[in-house]
Amino acid sequence: MSLEESFKKAAEDVKNLASTPADADLLELYALFKQGSIGDCNTTRPGMLDFKGKAKWDSWNGKKGMSKNEAMTQYIAKVASLIQSIGKN
Repeated sequence: MSLEESFKKAAEDVKNLASTPADADLLELYALFKQGSIGDCNTTRPGMLDFKGKAKWDSWNGKKGMSKNEAMTQYIAKVASLIQSIGKN
């Protein structure tokens, strides 16, 4: 299975976790997914009152410079560790 196929499978697997991961894990998953699929953050930072949007933007922007392949690899590993700790439906 290629890296991109594994990445897509992990993106599907994460939707079937037995429970919702912690907020920090969700932000990490979001940032790695965006970096792996799009690359460096390409949007402006959300406004002052959009706390959730700012947290997501900050997390993704923190991955700036990471290659898409590295982000995909880390995303796959993160999903695998969450499946081990939380389990799947």
